[in-house]
Amino acid sequence: MRILVLGGTAFLSAEIARQAVAAGHDVMCLARGTRSAPPDGASWLQADRSQGPAAYAGAVHAGEWDAVIDVARDPGEAQDALEALAGLARHWTFVSSCSVYADPSVPGTAEDDAVLPPLPAGTPATMENYGAAKSAIERLTMDLAGEKAHLCRPGLIGGPGDESDRYGYWPARFARDPGPVLVPDIPAASTQIIDVRDLAAWLLTAAEQGVTGTLNAVGEPVPFAAYLEESRRLAGEAAGEAAGEPSGASAGETARVVAAPSDWLAARGVNYWAGPDSLPLWLPPGHEGFTTRSNAAARAAGLQLRPWPRTLADSLADERRRGLDRERKAGLSPDTEHRLLREFRAGAASGAASG
Repeated sequence: MRILVLGGTAFLSAEIARQAVAAGHDVMCLARGTRSAPPDGASWLQADRSQGPAAYAGAVHAGEWDAVIDVARDPGEAQDALEALAGLARHWTFVSSCSVYADPSVPGTAEDDAVLPPLPAGTPATMENYGAAKSAIERLTMDLAGEKAHLCRPGLIGGPGDESDRYGYWPARFARDPGPVLVPDIPAASTQIIDVRDLAAWLLTAAEQGVTGTLNAVGEPVPFAAYLEESRRLAGEAAGEAAGEPSGASAGETARVVAAPSDWLAARGVNYWAGPDSLPLWLPPGHEGFTTRSNAAARAAGLQLRPWPRTLADSLADERRRGLDRERKAGLSPDTEHRLLREFRAGAASGAASG
């Protein structure tokens, strides 16, 4: 196939281009490339989508495309691309997000759940209106690409190369030092990720097979306690192997976990989910459905998922390559974690004394 990736230099779009090249497709990436170039084997149409319709002139000149894959966040850029290229494409994929759903509180909902109103035209796209911006692009895609459009709605994307630093935070934290480790006291809460490699493979399969319509591309729900324990086990196993000990025999396995109530953490300015001084995968009340979306329709259409512990193990290996002590985009800094642990211990000791 002739595939045009609108992107191709960062995380998901780079993985799509990499897998497409490996599968023998003719791949072109339209991207600025300010941080990196597309994968080897892909041709590069260097263009800045923020410059408007002219950014797509080279792709239009290149002729017809079997598949176009767009990961846009900005409705204006998505509209320009659709107006320029939808008529030249046999199949159009827009990578949307489960953030488009209006009500994140109901577990187990599927693609027919209500979505947010589209971001009004001309409104700048920001992280605060991310869901509404994706909703606007979904509508534009259906209006301009119609029956050849696949609206793919992932949840959290994890795996090697994750630039958000979320899914890999916990195994990296256990691996960084033997503890104690501050965690939110949410053992039964759900986590739900899709491996970037599985998502990229699914997007290409869907394009090859002409899959259309709206489909959630999410993994299976996993309780936070199970995810945390597997993170702890993997960190201990890796540390034991590095020390030449039998598999699983290490200080990492005995790292003490200190579970703090959600209201205690929130009152001290710890952020939910992502970003600086956050506890990744910890969600605010009313988001019970955010990590329990149904993937039944996509699986029936061909989505294949590797076991989540394998993604977690690969994420830890990637974290080690990138540096366990590096400055992160998500998670607690060591100084913040130490301060909070001191406060929590002091409060516990005071409560025990007064009791």
